[in-house]
Amino acid sequence: MAIDEVVLLDFWSSPFGLRARITLAEKGIKYEYKEEDLRNKSTLLLEMNPVHKKIPVLIHNGKSICESLNIVQYIDEVWSDRSPLLPSDPYQRAQARFWADYVDKKVFPAQKKLAFATKEEKESAEKEFLDALKLLEEQLGDKDYFGGDKFDFVDIAFAPYYSFFKIYEIVGNFKMEEKFPKICAWAKRCMQKESVSMSLPDSQKVLEFFMEMRKNFLGTE
Repeated sequence: MAIDEVVLLDFWSSPFGLRARITLAEKGIKYEYKEEDLRNKSTLLLEMNPVHKKIPVLIHNGKSICESLNIVQYIDEVWSDRSPLLPSDPYQRAQARFWADYVDKKVFPAQKKLAFATKEEKESAEKEFLDALKLLEEQLGDKDYFGGDKFDFVDIAFAPYYSFFKIYEIVGNFKMEEKFPKICAWAKRCMQKESVSMSLPDSQKVLEFFMEMRKNFLGTE
């Protein structure tokens, strides 16, 4: 039986790349990790993702798969014999894809806007972010995970953002646990899984990296 060659082109703090890392860990797949310098992208990255030229890129037996949610679904389909991530029921599967897409189209833009907001933009940016998370918390409800009692696709889509909770609190001047107790309880459950806890970077390191980026972006201390 041929051995699969799996390579991941990524950047250490990318929430999108973290999705791939969590998925590979959850499935128990061995792979080679290649850290990218996003200011000086490798020839391999440009060759494997010529359209968007972005990480993450999964290379499986020489063939590239791009875009993080697409990568997660690909891994789930190819290694379907272990830890299935998408529901078998078509409706539930469609719902899972919808909420994962919601994270990309609503939560990510809102958190980015909040993170780099000027004083004039802060109020509206904070409202947009809180509204986005409020709807996500309502969707989670009293379930252990977004799909119910099992860690799955939507959890993987959102779990990487746990590393950014400290940033939200500092920039937004609020406590995540007070605003979103269910999401925080969910995040702690996710961190009990080795596939998550071993994949996510140290939140303090992420905070320091972000604050330096924010200072350069806004030109402030």
